[in-house]
Amino acid sequence: MMLEENSKISSIPWQDRPKGSNEIMWRYSNNPIIKRNAIPSSNSIFNSAVIRFKGGYAGIFRCDNKSVQMNIHAGFSKDGIHWNIEHEPIVMEEGNTTMIASDYKYDPRIVLIEDKYWITWCNGYHGPTIGIAYTYDFEKFYQCENAFLPFNRNGVLFPKKINGKYAMLSRPSDNGHTPFGDIYISYSPDMKYWGEHRSVMKITKFEDSAWQCTKIGAGPAPILTDEGWLLFYHGVINTCNGFRYSMGAAILDENDPSIVKYRSQPYLMAPTEIYEQVGDVPNVLFPCGILHDIAQDKVALYYGGADTVVGVAFGHISEIIEFVKNNSL
Repeated sequence: MMLEENSKISSIPWQDRPKGSNEIMWRYSNNPIIKRNAIPSSNSIFNSAVIRFKGGYAGIFRCDNKSVQMNIHAGFSKDGIHWNIEHEPIVMEEGNTTMIASDYKYDPRIVLIEDKYWITWCNGYHGPTIGIAYTYDFEKFYQCENAFLPFNRNGVLFPKKINGKYAMLSRPSDNGHTPFGDIYISYSPDMKYWGEHRSVMKITKFEDSAWQCTKIGAGPAPILTDEGWLLFYHGVINTCNGFRYSMGAAILDENDPSIVKYRSQPYLMAPTEIYEQVGDVPNVLFPCGILHDIAQDKVALYYGGADTVVGVAFGHISEIIEFVKNNSL
């Protein structure tokens, strides 16, 4: 069982940086923490989100079954490492809409805003768009209107209202495997109607930062720091062997997150471990979930490996911010 390795107990899962390592973020030594067959029906479990809940943790997990149907399942953990995932997918009830049809659900994120846990995911409705639901207890879930027209992916809510409105990052796309994509922000007064769409970050030129020159997408919910919103995001390069997904970070303005203050030129993490390089989709490191403790300067980041398993990595928030500021595009 993984616990805090020094004498001070952490409020989030934690493992100290390995001796001799100079990595800004480092992997848990017993990754992957969730294997592809963690529930009887699963072909793979990956790209999942977690949050603190009732003295432990709750999560929403992408579980592709053995028919490779994509769906989301609830799960619970006492330590953030060992998870019990519900064997059946989440069944939605009507929230602010009667239209809760869905062909598939994948790549969820979670945030707590005021009194509700909000879940976003890629929702199948005549193509991929952004689905929204809320829960109070991770037992009953209430689906809301889709945020956008198809086609869209990587819908990520900010964990607090900005200038009195809900805010969401997303990546408009196409109906295929999306060989392009930039990050946008949209606002809503009521989590039903979305507008005020603004560009946030675009892909880079190949010669400037090749790992993020094909498409980019927001990862887990941004973290508010003294420097602004710390956003982890994935970047993609189209290589001779296909797409390769890595992870970087950016710092957005607190009051206007369409303003990018800093953006990492080198990646923070790339698929270098066997469980990130080999799987249903090789060479994918996809950040999707996060736990953080500002007071202790710690972050635990959950990511999908090769579209097959879930891993976790650790880092110090201050070091990540300095890395981004000192290595900014």
